[in-house]
Amino acid sequence: MSLQNKFKNFHDAIKLGRKDLEYTTARLKDDSITADIVERFKEDGYPVIEDFIQGSLATSTGIREKGQDYDIDRAIVIEAKLAPENPITPKLAVLEVLEKRGFKNAKIKKPCVTADYKVDDLHIDIPIYRKYDNGQYELAVGKRYSDENTREWARAAPRELIDWVNNYDANEAYGSNKHDQYRRIVRYLKRWRNFIFGDDVRRKIYSIGIAVMVKESFFSSINDEGFPDDLSALRKTINYILNYQNYFTLVEDGKYRIKVTLPVSPYRDIFHGSSIVTGTQFRNKLSALLKILDKVADEDQESRQCELLRSVFGEDFPECAAASSISSSTVKTVFASAGVVGTSQGA
Repeated sequence: MSLQNKFKNFHDAIKLGRKDLEYTTARLKDDSITADIVERFKEDGYPVIEDFIQGSLATSTGIREKGQDYDIDRAIVIEAKLAPENPITPKLAVLEVLEKRGFKNAKIKKPCVTADYKVDDLHIDIPIYRKYDNGQYELAVGKRYSDENTREWARAAPRELIDWVNNYDANEAYGSNKHDQYRRIVRYLKRWRNFIFGDDVRRKIYSIGIAVMVKESFFSSINDEGFPDDLSALRKTINYILNYQNYFTLVEDGKYRIKVTLPVSPYRDIFHGSSIVTGTQFRNKLSALLKILDKVADEDQESRQCELLRSVFGEDFPECAAASSISSSTVKTVFASAGVVGTSQGA
């Protein structure tokens, strides 16, 4: 089996789509919750005019992960002229819907209403927007007890962001193949993040940040016959992220801050407020990943290639027949040493 086929099998093992069988419970729960919210908002005088999926399931970049919840990210949209002036009002209505359904830990966070449903391993995010006749969206921002100075209807472009990630040049040779490869690269890096980083830093390396960085830096690798080389595309893309973009800024010796600008309105920094620890670990471990991938490219023995790739992507990357001589824990120790000196490396 070629190395590309092993990448394909790896991708098949980690990818998650909304129509996948294992997502059935989440999909049914999402549909049921949405129906309840629609009914409640109608009763409250600001009927839902549209709703849509956001996040990785909307951009075909979702991954499955053992021991982690299935995400539901459902946008609820109401008409601007009927929307309450206070953006917390509809968020409280959603909170009540979730609590009536038995969600004990539902809460109002700044950008959305969120809840976990441990029985079915679900994590739910419900952002609420109001929409004007000209198509402009505004997001309900604020926590439960936010006053008029800390709550707002904030300009947003949720559908534009989804379209930005999903768009590609259909007239370009193998354009669809290249976009498929882009989505695979995003999934590989999300699995790498989950495998290599400790929980504290992993949660702060946002999936949308990865998707934007890869899209802006993507180098496809498709030959003249349309066959992909994911290892080459991954190496070239990471190299461009590290060496030709300005995502990582050196703030002092060996320490970095990360900034990735949202490509649509309001053009905010996706990593706003992230610590130097997060920026430094992200950059240094990404550099360490590139070195491992370069070793894979230089390696002649497929068994050794697989050992190296399993050390950064985990056990879902296929094994080779030869006995393994390198342990994941050994390479994870190498990654751990790439963090900030004197801080927890989270590996």
